[in-house]
Amino acid sequence: MDDQQAQQDINTIIEANRLTAVYAYTPMCGTCQLAGKMLDVVEKVVKQFEWVRLNLNYYEEFAMSQAIESVPCLLIFKDGELMEKIYAFHSVPHIYEKLNQYAS
Repeated sequence: MDDQQAQQDINTIIEANRLTAVYAYTPMCGTCQLAGKMLDVVEKVVKQFEWVRLNLNYYEEFAMSQAIESVPCLLIFKDGELMEKIYAFHSVPHIYEKLNQYAS
């Protein structure tokens, strides 16, 4: 899949779901690996979201279009609109609480 097609696919997923969480990371980022493990736990509990994980090495256009400043980054979309970007993954409860704000 080329970058333009991938960008369209991501946008389709975001538009098609009421709540979408997009986790942007790079594989060589140690903090991203830790954040990914936290999200593994949260994803099992917070079922209201469509979850998307993006290796930004392959989704540069998406990163630029969303003005992602660093990784890891969790983008929260509600009804296709970007609600929040989270760069600091303090703890599982912190992420859970952030997501529940939008799921209620």
